[in-house]
Parts: sequence; structure tokens; C-alpha cells
Amino acid sequence: MKRLFSKANSWRTRRHIARLARAVVARQPKAEQRAVLFFNASARLGHLSLNAAFSQLAAWGLRLAGVPIVHFVCKRGMTHCVLGTNPDRSAEPPPCAACVSQSKRLYAGADVRWFEFHKGRSLVDSLKGRDLEQLRSFNYQGIPLGAIVLPGLRWALRRHDLQDDEATRNLFRQYILSAYSLGQEFTACLDQVDPQAVVVFNGMMYPEAMARWLAQQRGLRVITHEVGLRPFSAFFTDGEATAYPMQIPRDFRLDDEQNARLDAYLEQRFQGQFTMAGIQFWPEMQALDEALLDRLANFKHMVPVFTNVIFDTSQVHANKLFRHMFAWLDYVLEQIRANPEILFVIRAHPDEQRPGKRSRQSVAEWMRANRVDELQNVVFYDSQDYVSSYTLIQKAHFVMVYNSSIGLEASILGKPVLCAGAARYTQYKTVFYPENQSGYEQLLKVFLQSGSVAQPDEFVREARRVFYFQLFRTSLPFGEYLDAHSPGYVHLKAFPAEALHPDNSAAVKAIYDGLLAGEPFLV
Repeated sequence: MKRLFSKANSWRTRRHIARLARAVVARQPKAEQRAVLFFNASARLGHLSLNAAFSQLAAWGLRLAGVPIVHFVCKRGMTHCVLGTNPDRSAEPPPCAACVSQSKRLYAGADVRWFEFHKGRSLVDSLKGRDLEQLRSFNYQGIPLGAIVLPGLRWALRRHDLQDDEATRNLFRQYILSAYSLGQEFTACLDQVDPQAVVVFNGMMYPEAMARWLAQQRGLRVITHEVGLRPFSAFFTDGEATAYPMQIPRDFRLDDEQNARLDAYLEQRFQGQFTMAGIQFWPEMQALDEALLDRLANFKHMVPVFTNVIFDTSQVHANKLFRHMFAWLDYVLEQIRANPEILFVIRAHPDEQRPGKRSRQSVAEWMRANRVDELQNVVFYDSQDYVSSYTLIQKAHFVMVYNSSIGLEASILGKPVLCAGAARYTQYKTVFYPENQSGYEQLLKVFLQSGSVAQPDEFVREARRVFYFQLFRTSLPFGEYLDAHSPGYVHLKAFPAEALHPDNSAAVKAIYDGLLAGEPFLV
């Protein structure tokens, strides 16, 4: 029955997409404007994901407002794409037929520039015999193809430390070949279209990263987008969306109504009632068990350690103090061994074991490899242990995080937070975030040896201000157009095309003003 219901929803969505496409195409763009070029090859295959929906809804809304829109669309244009890579069988080709079929529905009647794959023989020869490190640093005709491809390769293989085997090297080569071919096609598209701006998903997966790099070489404006913090919300920026840059006005302060709104949201979040990118991480939230509470009495302090998902593209921006998260954990392990009187509770990120996206370099594996579970002053909660992180925070001496959002929440709860990676909130004074690794190591030792660690009042106020701004200003709401389908995927609700006009949509208005008037992408 569930499968039949899903098929019926998919059928209705396809029909609605066709109706919307016809209605949008019927609206003639203003001839005096240069086009906006949209490209999104890494957010969907045969179904509509959140990010694919954000891209499509934004393009339709802009077209309704008279902005000429051109779509750069893949037509078997890569031998291997990021989302179509099977990490178990990486040599398998992607499911191009379903993807192209979906593209034809989405872009029916639109101005589409399809691109196909073209193998460059000289590039193939240049790649032969190179090991993993040589592929990482590979440049060709002035293009840093290795660096452009690397974040997407890590994401596809679900690990940060890549294995130097033939399967990995072959996939690396195929990504580089595909990125170069795509780049040649995108260059021709830029020559033909001469867009006023380029809008791409994420900007870190190699298809969009290649397009972004080429556009920026010409001095073109590139806007990237990702999921926002609220359900069915998007984040658009002139910067790198995965780094979540924000410019909060200095005079922005929460009034009573805004404080109440934030408190109401936090009350639900602290009970695990929230989603991110269409995923509900906490199907349930459990209190601390009696065994842990009994153990706490035997230690001077308890310090929770919150990790993140190592392969996610956001981690490119995080690794400022340490080479990567596991290098940080290696240092944390030294301090665990040096401080047997302190109980460390290591918490794996709930997204590490998500079905279909399971991490292949996990904190659980790091624990086993380093025999951390044999230490008497360590408790480990894996990603599917639904113990309340917020209860851990309340009982903490201070909180250690790499760069996950729990650091901002802990600061709001009044606990000092020592952050090891650049996060979306470390650009503001919300947590303790030293300038370098040496400063971090010194501060951690001070915190561990202190009888108490004071949380500056400024951090709490700033954390509330930052969290509110992320939730209710930068997260552009598309919920009136979307329904959940399956984790990460959506259906379109029934609505008239005019509902997407900037005059009728707060989200599209923010994108329109951002693109045409240079305003920040805010509601």
C-alpha cells in the first residue's frame, strides 16, 4: 500500500511539473536582461530532492518575474557522476536513462543547453600511472582538476582518507575526465549565453565546482545554494554555501517576540523534534541510563565530545586548526589518557549510519582501531544510540565539538564550548575557537585542569542572535510548495504557477532581490 501511495504521489508530481513548466514557459522574459544560468547535476537522479526542488522553484519564480533563465543540463555528460556512484561498485556507470528522463520533464519547454561527454585523449594519457597523491594535485591546462574533484570523490566514497587502490584511482581518473569534458562544454555555454550570473547547487561537488571555477575565472557572479536549517528551507549565498557565510547587522538584536519565537523552536529541538535536509535524526530521544549516572560519581568532571560526518563537503571549510576531524580525535585521545579523573563521553554524529549514506570512515571504527573502548574514563555512544545530547550538555564540565551545530545549541544552554573546526557559527563570538592548533591545545589543557569553566554572557547572547538569524532570516521557506516523499526527497504540492512569482513568495522574492539588486538572500 505504501509503495502504491508513493507511486501515485510521484505520478501527480510529474503531472504538476508538466503543468507548471507550461505555465512558466508561456511567460515571456524581459528582452533587455541578460540570462541567469542554472546548473544542478549533483542533487538528484530520477527523483526530486530538496536541493533539486529549490533550484527548479527558484528558476521558475525568476522566469515568472521576467528574468531569462538558461539551464545547463547533463545528457550522459559524465562517465561517473557523484550522486550516481555506487561506493561498493564504483566502476558501475550512473543511471543516466532515469536522470535524463527526469530532466526532460523538469525543463520541458525551457531554454536548455544539454552537454555530453567527450574523451580527451591527451588528458587520458596524462593521467596514466599516477598514484593517489599525484591525482590529488593534478593540474591540466591551468585547471586544478584534482582539487576540484576531491571533495566530491570523498563524498561519493563516504570517507576522508582515500584508499590508494586501483578502484579509487580509476574513479578519480573518471571524475577528472568528466570534469574536464564538462568544463569544455560549460565554457562554450558561457560564450553563447553571456549570463549575468550563474546559480549552482552546493559548489563543492565536482560538476558544479568545475562550473563555478570557470565562471569565476571570467569574473562572473556565482551563487551557490544548500539546505537551510528549517524544514523545506534553502540557503542561497554569493559565497560557498557549505561554509554558510552570513553577514548579521551589528545592530541586530532580538526583541521579546523574537526571543519567544526562538525559545519555542528550541523547546521542540531539545526534544529531538526537528529535521535537516529532510532527515529526522532523532526518531526517539532517551534519557541518560542509570549506569552512566552511577559512573559519573566516580569522576571529577564529565566532558562530552561531539563529532561530525567526516566525508561531508562542509568539512572542506572546517579543517583550519587540525588537518581533519580524526587528527583532532587523535589529540583528544592523548588528553583522555592524560586525564583519567575525567569521564569523556564521545558522541558519534547521528548521520554517520544513515541508510544509503553510511560513513566508511566512522568514529566507531576509530574507537576500535585505537582501542579507546578499553579506557576506563570513556563512554561511547554510536550514531544510532538515541541518548539525549542535551542531557549530556547539562551535566558537562564543558563541551567539546568539531564543528557540528550542537556547539551553538550548547552555548545557548549556557555551557562553555571548545570548538576544533570552523563552523557556521565560529565567525561570531559564540564559542571558544582559538586562532591555531597550539592555542587550542593550550586552552583544552586549561579547561581540563580547571575546577570550573566560565561561560561568557556575551557568548549566550551572540549564540541566540546567530541561531535566530540562521533559522528565520537566512533559511528561505519553500514549505508551501513541497511535501516529504522519502528521506531527502520531496513531492510538489498542488499550487498555481503564480504562487512562485516574487510578489507572492517570500523565498523567491529574496532570491530575486539578491540576484537583481545585490541584496542579501534574506527573508
